[in-house]
Amino acid sequence: MEPRYRRILLKLSGEALLGSQPFGIEPAVVARMADEIADVARLGVEIAVVIGGGNIIRGVSAATQGIDRVTGDTMGMLATVINALALQDALEKREVDTRVMTAFEVRAVAEPFIRRRAIRHLEKKRCVIFAGGTGNPYFTTDSAAALRANEVRAEAILKATRVDGIYTADPKTNPAAVLLARVTYQDVLEKGLAVMDAAAIALCRDNKMPIRVFNLLVPGNIRRVVMGEAVGSIVETAKA
Repeated sequence: MEPRYRRILLKLSGEALLGSQPFGIEPAVVARMADEIADVARLGVEIAVVIGGGNIIRGVSAATQGIDRVTGDTMGMLATVINALALQDALEKREVDTRVMTAFEVRAVAEPFIRRRAIRHLEKKRCVIFAGGTGNPYFTTDSAAALRANEVRAEAILKATRVDGIYTADPKTNPAAVLLARVTYQDVLEKGLAVMDAAAIALCRDNKMPIRVFNLLVPGNIRRVVMGEAVGSIVETAKA
């Protein structure tokens, strides 16, 4: 059976690396993620990854503690580089050739993002981890994921979360919340569904980039999504 997608962008939150810890990176969690990504890479799928930095610092949270918002966002972008290097190390231990590309220059540890070079890495079956967000304050890593997915012509964004998909309300606080198998971009924007921020959703809508939202905590889910199984929820255009 052939994979449903040949080129994907996987969006991982920094919080996903926490595991059972309150702060930082839990090596066992990174190892499990790397195992799953490596499994998909062996299918011949071209994989790009955007990773957040919330396990270390978030610009918005830093701003509430008195740090200048631009400074806080810059610190958050640097945190994504730390996470990207951790994931790169784990992937290369699993013989997945990996490149970290950053939105701002950190030449000692990563390549600067150049669109054509990123696409060439993907064509050579290298996993490309995009760090540093968009390189600008006030933009989330969700926006970075939407931007990079469109720039490298990914077929879909795979948004890994801690719940089974998109719900009508927060399932952790509302037991009556209903899982939605399919929603439109407009549904997300109008109903305020917790998927990605409005800027990211609008960019995906304008370029018809589907977003598959699924539970990362279920082993094998990345592979299931790539193979086309009906896992989680999908955000796409309304059918005529």
